[in-house]
Amino acid sequence: MNSAFRTIALIGKYQSREIAESLLSLAAFLKGRGIAVLLEDATAAAVGSNGYEVAGYETIGDRADLAIVLGGDGTMLNTARHLARFAVPLVGINQGRLGFMTDIALGAMIESITALLDGKFSREQRFLLEAEILRDGECAYQTLALNDVVVNKGDIGRMIELDVKVDGELIHVLRADGLIVCTPTGSTAYALSANGPILHPSIAGIAIVPLCPHALSNRPITVSDSCTIDIALLPPHDARVHFDGQTRFDARAGDVVRIVRSRHHIILLHPPGYSYFAMLREKLHWSSTPRH
Repeated sequence: MNSAFRTIALIGKYQSREIAESLLSLAAFLKGRGIAVLLEDATAAAVGSNGYEVAGYETIGDRADLAIVLGGDGTMLNTARHLARFAVPLVGINQGRLGFMTDIALGAMIESITALLDGKFSREQRFLLEAEILRDGECAYQTLALNDVVVNKGDIGRMIELDVKVDGELIHVLRADGLIVCTPTGSTAYALSANGPILHPSIAGIAIVPLCPHALSNRPITVSDSCTIDIALLPPHDARVHFDGQTRFDARAGDVVRIVRSRHHIILLHPPGYSYFAMLREKLHWSSTPRH
């Protein structure tokens, strides 16, 4: 077996048993190629271990040469945050709906993974955001986000007021339902539905996108990924802060959400023929195949 990937972890959508058949079929294929297979522990709890070694994210980070994610972008986001500090390359097989990051179709799974094992793939690096909540100058919460950090009004039925600064300089005092701060990866997620810009993954930028601002002149802006973004919650408003739509923190008036580019990144491996623009055309239904 000449593949550089000698140990591969398989990670599936925990909440669904629908991935079991595909995942176990892929595990058997990899085993037949002489590759050691690790089943992520929550995945194994959902589908059964079936004799494969079960491992947590720490073990996967230490031992795996590659992690294959079966599910949708939500499963990929969760996996990315867990494995970012280990720099384990990720491959996504789409069993969700849109699948901007899980770009291998289920029907092409074996064919695409065969090509990858044979060294036929492209490599792409994506950066993450590091976010912390400062309360009275102390860190009350800290986490990573691959897509976005969203500050919103939570359960209250009125707008909140935010003081938004970049590198200490005021952009605006925003009255709105909230604010999205996203990476290029996240620019095709929640931010896109809020009329934010689509950022190509190679762009070293972070988009700041207001959510239903009171002033129609408050527009999205893209800043350098080297910037520090501070979002202060102006009294008397509390707010809720969401990270990739999967974890959250209830912030209080006076808290500051500080966002910077993380020192960690993820590596996505794409099958032969992958094109970012072709993916956009397909997922967003922009147009048919260009005429020649």
